[in-house]
Amino acid sequence: MAFFKKKGNKRRRKFIYKNLKCSLCEHGIKDVSYKDVYRLKKFTTARGRILPMKRTGMCASHQRGVTEAIKIARHMALMPFVVMD
Repeated sequence: MAFFKKKGNKRRRKFIYKNLKCSLCEHGIKDVSYKDVYRLKKFTTARGRILPMKRTGMCASHQRGVTEAIKIARHMALMPFVVMD
């Protein structure tokens, strides 16, 4: 007799994103500097990955500026590339 595994309903988590507003636009910041490490750390995870626009709620122009600033800060050794546990 062969036993077959039931294919149960695998539930996926659905993230519900609120209509976030760009925090940089609200504060009137036009461009983000790579020297402002404390502000850039808000847009990275604990492992050092850059958060997407859906999670941060930034507009496209600010998202591009933040990613470039994070990459420059990593090359200047102001931020780590990867945080090892």
